[in-house]
Amino acid sequence: MTGILDGIVVADFSRVLAGPIATAGLGDLGATVIKVESADGDDTRRWGPPFVDGESSYFLSVNRNKHSVVLDLKDPGDNVLAQRLAARADVLVENFRPGVAERLGLGYDALRAGNPGLVYASVSGFGRQGEGRDLAGYDFLVQALSGLMSITGDAGGEPTKVGVAIVDVLTGLNLQAGVLAALYRRQISGAGQRVDVTLMGAALAALVNQASSWLTAGVEPLRDGNRHPSIAPYETLNAADGSIVLAVGNDAQFGRFVAALGRPELADDTRFATNPERVAHRTELVAVLESVLAEGTVEHWTGVITGAGVACGRVNTVAEAFDFASAVGMSPRAWTVRPDGTPVAQVASPLALSATPVSYRLPPPRLGEHSDPVRRWLQDDDAGGRPQLLGKEFTR
Repeated sequence: MTGILDGIVVADFSRVLAGPIATAGLGDLGATVIKVESADGDDTRRWGPPFVDGESSYFLSVNRNKHSVVLDLKDPGDNVLAQRLAARADVLVENFRPGVAERLGLGYDALRAGNPGLVYASVSGFGRQGEGRDLAGYDFLVQALSGLMSITGDAGGEPTKVGVAIVDVLTGLNLQAGVLAALYRRQISGAGQRVDVTLMGAALAALVNQASSWLTAGVEPLRDGNRHPSIAPYETLNAADGSIVLAVGNDAQFGRFVAALGRPELADDTRFATNPERVAHRTELVAVLESVLAEGTVEHWTGVITGAGVACGRVNTVAEAFDFASAVGMSPRAWTVRPDGTPVAQVASPLALSATPVSYRLPPPRLGEHSDPVRRWLQDDDAGGRPQLLGKEFTR
């Protein structure tokens, strides 16, 4: 079986995380991704520790299914090759600072004249217009400016970032969705288009109900630890030997939950009978629940509550999370293999497509690993833009 994007060439001029996570996803779906790097390589090649065999684990996380070619975009000869790559590509992904792509002859307006079917996808911090174009776009900064940090952390405590570069991740996934939508439209019209995604826009959209509470009701969301602002009990609760995560989504689930605890009368208590009442009396509710939970261990209660059909679990470490996913029948690990047979562990794609499954064809490339064959292809005036014309040296 071939991937749904088999035959699509992606020119990847992006670096760090948002762009690369998008292009890695397109590669998983079968696209041929050519990653253009400077002689210094993607910044994340040096982000560590940890390093594995001299390579950054960070870089390895989002650069599978790609070919690496080193081009000096300021060198006239290499710039010509970069423009030729853009002319042969179906998709171009970039996160240059605003104005840089245009100065290099790689701006959208210049490229679409010779490649009208090009889907040109750009990532920026705050857009290409206005004062935001000159602001540095870093995940940590955008977590702060977007309000995300203001609602993350304990009540009365320090604003806290999410433990992963979540804004970059969300931006990359939004970019991938935009590219796929643009490719679908191209199937109908034959024309490409520009796709723009900003870190700030992705972060604001990700605030969902918290943003809506402000926009529609004028309610300013606040930090409240692990508590949900609109649902109760939906938080961490203390058992005898640790914390459990409890997610009670409706009144029927609450009834099953308290029955499993041996306190069915709580479902009829006027303070707790409905979700709005439970939210209003959350402190009292938590006190009652934790007095019961203190009588048993995390393992005991998670088994009892889960058995009642209510979402409940322990707070896993990352290692425990992979073990748990495997234990429940998932396949959370994937592997790519280097030419010398060395395996490279990867997080499996969350996508499961029955007819065109994702594939893990290439390991994250060494810097410039494919420079020679890519340069030969770009220098060949008779070569076309389809992956099958790239030559067998592009496949393993």
